[in-house]
Amino acid sequence: MLAIAQMGVHLVFFLHITTGPDNTNNVLALAFGVLIVFLVVVGSLWIMTNLNDNMLPPPELMNLHMQR
Repeated sequence: MLAIAQMGVHLVFFLHITTGPDNTNNVLALAFGVLIVFLVVVGSLWIMTNLNDNMLPPPELMNLHMQR
């Protein structure tokens, strides 16, 4: 909770991100940056999950290995 509050303080007091009409470009740039970070993180997790599922051996091979 404190980390989220600190992010808000940084955005308002250090980066001067406010809701005024003269800060529209700053808000749009921030939103675009958040979108890019979100896409990179979600895309990476999607790729890693897909690779994990596809790199596992088939269940038949796992059962043969356990019976020995």
